[in-house]
Amino acid sequence: MTTEPPPRSRRAVLRATALAGLGAAGAQLAGPAPAAAAPAAERAPRSADADGGYLVGRGLADVTGEVAEVGMMGYGRFDQQAAGLHTRLRARAFAVVDRAGGGRVVIVVADAPMIFSSVHQAVLRRLADRYGDLYTERNVLITATHTHAGPGGHAHHFLYNTTTFGFHRATFEALADGITEAVVRAHEDLAPSELVLTRAELTDASVNRSRAAFDRNPEDVKRYFPGAIDPLSTVLRVERGGRVVGAVNWFATHGTSMSGDNRLISADNKGYAAYHWEREVAGVDYLADGAPAFVAAFAQTNAGDMSPNLDLVPPSTPEDFDRTRECGLKQYRAAAEQLRQPGTRLTGGVDARLVHIDLSGVTVGPEFTGDGRVHTTSTPCIGAAMAAGSMEDGPAFPGFQEGENPFWDLISDSLVYTVSPGLKAAQAPKDVFVPIGELNRVYPWVQERFPVQLVRVGRLHLIGIPGEVTIAAGLRLRRTVARIAGVALDDVLVAGYANAYFHYVTTPEEYDAQHYEGGSTLFGRWQLPALQQTVAALATSLRDGTPLPAGAPAPDLSGRQLTLQPGVVLDAPPPLRSFGDVLAQPRETYRAGERAEAVFAGAHPGNDLHRGGSYLEVQCQDGDGWRTVADDGDWSTRFHWRRDGIAASRVTVTWDIPAGVPAGHYRIRYHGDAKGVTGRITPFTGTTRAFAVR
Repeated sequence: MTTEPPPRSRRAVLRATALAGLGAAGAQLAGPAPAAAAPAAERAPRSADADGGYLVGRGLADVTGEVAEVGMMGYGRFDQQAAGLHTRLRARAFAVVDRAGGGRVVIVVADAPMIFSSVHQAVLRRLADRYGDLYTERNVLITATHTHAGPGGHAHHFLYNTTTFGFHRATFEALADGITEAVVRAHEDLAPSELVLTRAELTDASVNRSRAAFDRNPEDVKRYFPGAIDPLSTVLRVERGGRVVGAVNWFATHGTSMSGDNRLISADNKGYAAYHWEREVAGVDYLADGAPAFVAAFAQTNAGDMSPNLDLVPPSTPEDFDRTRECGLKQYRAAAEQLRQPGTRLTGGVDARLVHIDLSGVTVGPEFTGDGRVHTTSTPCIGAAMAAGSMEDGPAFPGFQEGENPFWDLISDSLVYTVSPGLKAAQAPKDVFVPIGELNRVYPWVQERFPVQLVRVGRLHLIGIPGEVTIAAGLRLRRTVARIAGVALDDVLVAGYANAYFHYVTTPEEYDAQHYEGGSTLFGRWQLPALQQTVAALATSLRDGTPLPAGAPAPDLSGRQLTLQPGVVLDAPPPLRSFGDVLAQPRETYRAGERAEAVFAGAHPGNDLHRGGSYLEVQCQDGDGWRTVADDGDWSTRFHWRRDGIAASRVTVTWDIPAGVPAGHYRIRYHGDAKGVTGRITPFTGTTRAFAVR
């Protein structure tokens, strides 16, 4: 056992070893050089104003929560309890200030299953403590990539904490602290920059998992999406001095490349796309202090019915690791290719609007309902089709199916809709499984009041919707805003999974099919028209420069949380062993492409999340010292934890040796933290013997 501190500098080794293993396609689309500059042939011509019209800042921070004995969020499976780490989760923030008008917004993209109102509220409180009214709910847009391999337990509504056995404060704090840290770093990084908007089409990274429901839409929708997918890949790139220093990509595909059988926390396909561009191509050192040379965020849009599983078959472990990388590479390549485009240099103001609406009782005007009549949304109801899950990405509860569920249809007609005709007017033809709005009267199960946001940066408009929007529903929202704002349709994007979570929103026509997405549209058939009405008011206010009352926000429920899962009581090493002892050494010799593995006498990872650090390091001998070449944020490493008896832990670290890695001597180090009988947590380190890579 050793206690020497881990070395931190390894950027050159990261880039040299990673680029060697990218393959021909990756090498051809290498994107930015180490300092993230586009090649000379790819640089767009500079404007007359060399400094550009904006100040832009970029921030990057770790948001990884618990990685062991915490339910994973997304598939709704009680058996999917985390048992280690595949890749760390990151938050990426971009602050934009209009140098002429002073308008300011922040766009955050976090590797998280969802952004719940709990986290949104916590981040805003922390920003207010630091900056006063500079960053508020109006101008801060926080979105999730929707990975289904992140830890849960960070909601304040009980439905989302059932598979985690209640609220997990450590994961909640990691997410809130990390997002706040990313925004702070973006603020501190503000500098004169230019913003360039480009577009492309990506047709082989998504498929419509609910085609029968989509085909119910009118012809104008089906003509707009002839392949029943949204292929639009939009990039907003940040340039300083002719060099690309950041990029945000928006593309619609679900974060379900990692299967429900996976037990390792992972950023899924969008997280890999960002990691690949930042670390494997640009050589960013995630553990280094200071602003990184390049920040790339891969954000969601209207991904509600877009699956990355092109064969419409749920992924299975271990094949899902390869599928995740493949889907991520496709998104990266589409985005990196857009550096070759001159694009549209943004000019104009920066502004935002936000309102809170109670979706359980919105009266929707006839201009939005589509049938010329007034309709009203209702309290939330879970449909039987929601309980069935999305069969293409991972089914949920047995005994349910998408479409017709005769038993629940009988229950709905004979009980739910008979007792409440108003519920029937809003929710039919949904087969109601749980009228969960009624449960809210006893305890907060799901949210009913939500923020809806509209952010403008020059001509680009982002509609912040707190849920999963199908491509057809997204098209209607985008058309509503584009018409009022007087901009091209492609200049308006849905920023899904933003600021809170209300499950899905479908068109009324898709809703009638009662597939998974329709069964998950909690507030009924008129939920999309209610949102169209809301974004129309936002767009009008933004266009005219007039104020819009925000309304009452959702209540703060931080004082009403249930924590049902006990924390770590005690760690103990195996008999006759010490913490950090190597129980199984790596082989003496490996070749590139092989997997090195070591097993340690460990401790529970929940004692210290190592946010901003690492549970492990792979080091290469460099003269008389050792240089770190990989950590637990790398694709090539995996950190497995399992309980060994009552209080002992076995930690297995693997390293898939990249092609082109320099020959030499390497070792694996594990950094753990043990909880003693007094509750004191003591850090320790275990180190393997050296092994050769030939």
